[in-house]
This record gives sequence, C-alpha cells and structure tokens, in this order.
Amino acid sequence: MLNLVVADLIVLLHFSYILFVVFGGLLVLKWRRVAWGHIPCVIWGVAIEFTGWICPLTPIENILRYSGGSGGYSNSFIEHYLLPVIYPTGLTRELQLLMGVAVIAINVVIYTAYYFMKVRQKH
Repeated sequence: MLNLVVADLIVLLHFSYILFVVFGGLLVLKWRRVAWGHIPCVIWGVAIEFTGWICPLTPIENILRYSGGSGGYSNSFIEHYLLPVIYPTGLTRELQLLMGVAVIAINVVIYTAYYFMKVRQKH
C-alpha cells in the first residue's frame, strides 16, 4: 500500500515538474532568480520530448506500482485525472516534437516579455 501512495506522490511531482517547465517562466516575472532553476528544467523537458527519452520518474513510479501489487493503474483521483495528462494515449513522435516546440515557444514569449519589462523599467 505504501508503494502505491509513493507512486501517486511521484505522479504529483511529475505533474508539478511539467507545469514548472511549461509555466515556470511566469515565476521569473516576480522572482528573477527562479530562472537559474527554471532554464535547466526547460532544457531537460525539451530534451526528453525531442529525443523520445523516458523521464526517470516514470520507471520509478512503475516499479513502485508493481512492487505495491498493482499490475496497472487503479482508479484513484490522481491516476484518473493526472496520468492521462502526463501520459496521453496516442502519444506519437510527432506529438512529442510538437510539445517540445510548444514548451520552447511559451518560454521564449515569457522570457522576452520579462526582458522588455526590465528594459522598460531602466528607461
């Protein structure tokens, strides 16, 4: 049972990390130093999408589920609502590449806005 709870916590961590990769630049608008952690996370997230690698959290989660006696996902809230977002069905290589490009585009827009806000403040 504990392994399944830890696996659910890893799913939450995984989902939080994805949100941070995509939207963490918004935190930079308020706290500039967040960029030091956010930019490497974006690079990692985009690398995962572009290369087709598997995030290290995924096998850890699966090991915990199997060792907890779950052959697959049960119907908990986390599994029902978050897992399809993290692991969408029909995920193709083209969709992964598109997601990587979307992450880059979103963050370029956010960091560009940040840059122009800072330049505007200096004038």
